[in-house]
Amino acid sequence: MSVRYEPGIDLESITAIDMHVHVEVDDCGHRAMPEDLFEASAAYFKSQERTPSVDRIAEVYREARMAAVLFTVDARTALGHEPNSIEDLVAGAARNNDVLIPFGSVDPRTGADAVVGALYQANELGVRGFKFHPSLQGFDPAREEFYPLWTALEELALPCIFHTGQNGMGAGLPGGRGIKLRYSNPLLLDDLAADFPGLTIIMAHPSVPWQDEANSIATHKANVFIDLSGWSPKYFPGSLVKLSNNILSTKVLFGTDYPLITPQKWLGAFAELPLKDEVRPLILKDNAVRVLGLDHT
Repeated sequence: MSVRYEPGIDLESITAIDMHVHVEVDDCGHRAMPEDLFEASAAYFKSQERTPSVDRIAEVYREARMAAVLFTVDARTALGHEPNSIEDLVAGAARNNDVLIPFGSVDPRTGADAVVGALYQANELGVRGFKFHPSLQGFDPAREEFYPLWTALEELALPCIFHTGQNGMGAGLPGGRGIKLRYSNPLLLDDLAADFPGLTIIMAHPSVPWQDEANSIATHKANVFIDLSGWSPKYFPGSLVKLSNNILSTKVLFGTDYPLITPQKWLGAFAELPLKDEVRPLILKDNAVRVLGLDHT
């Protein structure tokens, strides 16, 4: 029988919520991606501990007095590779519900099955949101063939994280291993935000080379946010830092991309950014509490 997740986070006891953590291996040792993509991404990010278990991730964040949103990506159609077990991920988060928050993932290219899977993960497993990677999954999120899925997710009222911008997956491989960057242009998500105003959309990462577009969308659409994962803050585009300090101060979210970037490394560089003292806690924790609905659970 599948385990259902229920949150158990004491918000007063944590200092931050990392909105972007990957689970790259499940309880059976199955990896989330084919080996060549693993090797390419490890070289790109120069990561060391590449496949920590869910329990190990919980240890890292518990020791740091942080909570973390964790997920895998279902890209079975594009990669010809079965995804990690969502059930294992949720069970691990349930064992560590004082620090972990599970998101689900479905492959939009599976059509009606994606809708069924999303409803199962939300209603039966208790996932608290969903993760999509348009480039890795090989789909244009603005195409109307995927609108039944966005309709279902809007009705569930759970936030969705979408990869945007540059892609470490496939970096340096011939043809980028067939992964197309244009699917991660944030302007495609502007269509979703307009057509599904009840759907909370989180644009993952600084959206280089489309940062101005991402800034504009997050400013214009009340239901759109930006997570700051995947880059060391010392490399953030200046426009993102500037707007995070004022008009986007309630729209940006702490995220690392762990295990590719550690919380300690990210926070060390974040401390050097020219941000107002009152903005830092919004980015590190308060905005995420609101987006995740943890303030009324």
